[in-house]
Amino acid sequence: MTITPITQLTPAQHAILAKAINTSAGKIEWFPDHIKGGARKKVLAGMFNRALITPDGQSWRVAAEGYDALGMARPGSATTSQGAPQAPAAPLVPDQALEADVAACEAQWAKQSTPRRRANSKQAEVIRMLQRPEGATIAQICEATGWQAHTVRGTFAGAFKKKLGLAITSDKVQGGERVYRVA
Repeated sequence: MTITPITQLTPAQHAILAKAINTSAGKIEWFPDHIKGGARKKVLAGMFNRALITPDGQSWRVAAEGYDALGMARPGSATTSQGAPQAPAAPLVPDQALEADVAACEAQWAKQSTPRRRANSKQAEVIRMLQRPEGATIAQICEATGWQAHTVRGTFAGAFKKKLGLAITSDKVQGGERVYRVA
């Protein structure tokens, strides 16, 4: 008895291949919500390089190796992997268990979309400065990071408020500089 090695797939690759096989006769038409643009091209290139998919005109189709990676029968094969005759293919119907698995993967990916932070980065240093009771001024942050003032203000609006969801407050003592803090 020989054991066929199973190709290791990423969760995204597994979901894309399974959805294509079960809902569109092997044509790749769906991607998880978090895979867009350049990431989509990289996932497709990775699957193509591993011979899991093949070009089909302007789109992609699951290759025989893609079916094998999922442990599913290749389309048009007359026998199973054990050599026994294969029953005629049943019409494809949505698999409720597959749909539930795909939904669970997407929910997990949504939870994992929190930004990564490095403890020794300039951004982390600025956050530590803003968390101090006395806060920090733009000049202090510029001195600590080597950034220009417009970069510091842009980081507050973009990375901190929009991406990290931090609430930045400021107050200005009369005659002094504006002091920023994380609320």
